[in-house]
Amino acid sequence: MTKRNTDPISISDALGEFVSKNKLQKGIDKLDVENAWYSLNPAFKTYTISVRLERDTLLVNLSSSVFREELSYGKEKIMERLNEELRRDVVKKLILR
Repeated sequence: MTKRNTDPISISDALGEFVSKNKLQKGIDKLDVENAWYSLNPAFKTYTISVRLERDTLLVNLSSSVFREELSYGKEKIMERLNEELRRDVVKKLILR
């Protein structure tokens, strides 16, 4: 039987501990990155077919080759803004398809 810890703890600390104990961070990152992608620009919602995070690489399928080409010029800035939105470095590489 384990001893119960009775020290007060904030809800955010408790959730953080729960996430790390149960190894849920990768799943949460996948959802957070997708939400961050769509929040960057309203046009992303129109032209994006799918957004997938694999390790530290964000794979984005787009329906418009013109839009893909336009975004390819600003990949670094997009990654920077995504990581700012997530408040940590999650995306290190961006692949637009």
